[in-house]
Amino acid sequence: MLRMTRRPAALLFLLAAFTVAACSPAYDWRTITDDTNGYTIDLPAKPLIDERPIDIAGTTMRMHVRAARAQNAMFSVGTVAMPSDDPKLQRAVLDSMRDALARNVGAKPDARAIDVPRADGGHVPALELEVNGPVGATGRHKTIHAWLVARGTHVYQAAVIADDAPPEEQTDQFFQSFKVF
Repeated sequence: MLRMTRRPAALLFLLAAFTVAACSPAYDWRTITDDTNGYTIDLPAKPLIDERPIDIAGTTMRMHVRAARAQNAMFSVGTVAMPSDDPKLQRAVLDSMRDALARNVGAKPDARAIDVPRADGGHVPALELEVNGPVGATGRHKTIHAWLVARGTHVYQAAVIADDAPPEEQTDQFFQSFKVF
């Protein structure tokens, strides 16, 4: 009798574990607030944090990045802190980021004007870029969808980089949650 009780219990446990694993969400959205860099955004998993130097118009600046992977897509927000809020510098940084994203896939750096919400309810003018093409020596196809915005002494790059575009509701969740302070 004891054997029969253990076997069904073990089978039920394995079945329950399989069911939970099969139902675990591919997108585990969480709101990230970065008071230092002045933004809030939803990311689909626990983000990794990185910081690296980038060259913009002959000047080295630091880009702070938070990124999370879900399915075959990387969702990230990068922030460049500039030495001033000079509109010419903002434009140079925006143009450099736009061109670099397009260059990654060998595409033309066309962007369209959009408005990005501020946390206080207003809006900030921004650029939206959607490009795709082969990347690097492997020629693997990537799709990049990005918002670029300058506010004060910060320039932001919210981007989704994927083999294939993620479901629209997932990219909507990401971009519609992005707000700058």
